[in-house]
Amino acid sequence: MKTIKVLGTGCANCKTTLRLIEEAAQAAGVEVTLEKVEELSEIMKYGVMSTPGVVLDGQVVHAGGIPSKGAIDGWLADNR
Repeated sequence: MKTIKVLGTGCANCKTTLRLIEEAAQAAGVEVTLEKVEELSEIMKYGVMSTPGVVLDGQVVHAGGIPSKGAIDGWLADNR
């Protein structure tokens, strides 16, 4: 199971990113633990200066803007 955190203070792009990851995981049949991190001090611990940020299994894989469907599918496909 993959652990994915979406970092952001609640903007529309952050909410969209969360929804897209959720939909992609469901479509791919990949089990994920999805968490929304809105606390600025927690976001800063990852060194993300531009949100939304995406953390996959403890590693920052994206920062700033909504990730593409291809990027999300790639994250979910790695080491199923």
